[in-house]
Amino acid sequence: MNKQGLLWLVCLAIGLALFAAPFSAVAGQSYVNGIDANYPPFAYVDESGEPSGFDVDAVEWIAEEMGFEVTHKPIDWDGIIPALKSEKIDFIASGMSITEQRKEQVDFTIPYWKVKKVLVVRQDSDLGVEEIMSGERLGVQRGTTSAEWLKSHQDDYGYTLRYYDSAPMAVADVVNGRVQAAAMDMAPAKDAQEEKPVTILGTFGMEPESFGYAVRKGDEELLQTLNEGLRKLKNDPYWDKLVQKYEPGGH
Repeated sequence: MNKQGLLWLVCLAIGLALFAAPFSAVAGQSYVNGIDANYPPFAYVDESGEPSGFDVDAVEWIAEEMGFEVTHKPIDWDGIIPALKSEKIDFIASGMSITEQRKEQVDFTIPYWKVKKVLVVRQDSDLGVEEIMSGERLGVQRGTTSAEWLKSHQDDYGYTLRYYDSAPMAVADVVNGRVQAAAMDMAPAKDAQEEKPVTILGTFGMEPESFGYAVRKGDEELLQTLNEGLRKLKNDPYWDKLVQKYEPGGH
């Protein structure tokens, strides 16, 4: 084979390799995703001690599609944005609501899920939403948008707030009677309803919110990669498989 023919084959091989490789500005890099360790079905640590959930599986699919490596690190929710800003983690994919206040600290991807905010009560409770909001004891996970909303509206209604490290901990106190209701997203509420003697009472006045992945301010390469990965995922049959597997509420 002459030099011209050999050069042509080399160029063809390089072209095919580039075409087959994931097109991503962060291809080959490794990232740490910060998650809430107790926020089923979006993110949690399973019985074997491994990160699991809708967001965990989604991010792993995106990482494979876009050509980067990812690990998942449980972080206390009220400290997860400080952990991102201090570079202990690289992004947050764990059912985080997109809010104007958070936008001042992080950059968000495109929305990928919409969720309602609801109250959970014991199955034998005869209290309505108005009764609970007008003076009962109400549990909520600290650091959440539900906690912020309830704190800002407490004087308008008259309920008493009790804060927890996770939604399941608030549900446990609903069951044992320490609080009359717990406020949370529809997704963990549905999960609790399936596992505990509680039921979803309904919404309490807070508007539905959209979830997005969060990255550090100015991390445009990672943001664009995650956005592209989310678009691909939502157009892939695997998205429907994730929805069927975890059945997150409030879509």
